[in-house]
Amino acid sequence: MSRVSPKAVSLLSPTLTECRDLIRDALSKQKVLIVAGNCTVNYEGRAASKLTWGERVLMIKADGSVLIHRRSGYEPVNWQPPRCQFRTSLEEEGKLLSVLATRQKPKESLSILFDGITIALALTLADEGEFAMHVTEEQMKQAIMLDPSTVEPGLRLISKETKMGDSGFTDVYAEDSKGRLVVIEIKRNPASRDAAMQLNRYVETLRRRVNRPVRGILAAPELKSGTSTLLTRLGYDFKAVSPERCFQILKPRTDTRLSEFLT
Repeated sequence: MSRVSPKAVSLLSPTLTECRDLIRDALSKQKVLIVAGNCTVNYEGRAASKLTWGERVLMIKADGSVLIHRRSGYEPVNWQPPRCQFRTSLEEEGKLLSVLATRQKPKESLSILFDGITIALALTLADEGEFAMHVTEEQMKQAIMLDPSTVEPGLRLISKETKMGDSGFTDVYAEDSKGRLVVIEIKRNPASRDAAMQLNRYVETLRRRVNRPVRGILAAPELKSGTSTLLTRLGYDFKAVSPERCFQILKPRTDTRLSEFLT
């Protein structure tokens, strides 16, 4: 059974020949393709892998990227990045449908063989929306604690939210590669002169407590006008840390306890 609309073509329980023709047409027009069926997958390139027969979902996007999903889990079991080249054909006297995705740099190939198709979809999608990532200052602080090198290589965490008398609490308290104490103030948005003065209060309070060098670092996506000059005059550093980078750090490690990274 087939259904056609201006935005989509769907085939329910198609023959392998019908599915081959749909795939070829979709790839030539850079449509999004979704095929569910019984398949086996072989990869050769930087490594090698073989996925034996099972029912899975093949997705080919308009940019030529490939993903193969099993019935559970959010990550694909096999995938190829954009700009793949494709060859679709029938094998073994029409008993198998072959979809071959190849790349030249690096040289690698992903070979998918279907012996039956449940459903095939070719979609024309319009998507001009912007992606906005909402990461809070607290989440940025967690990311920096998980990976202090995000701010500066060689940093070693001491504690978080250290009370600095009446001045308030520092975001992160650390030690650098030269053994100097470091107070890190984190801002989610472009940091202002007020943030620089807040950092200065924390650093001055700590200097009165300890008999060793103390540095100040303002970590933020960028600085507002005039803040860089003030930081230089105060003798502190600015480190560009983006919410996007912090999101990438947190994404694979959401189950990690922060206490494991504290000294």
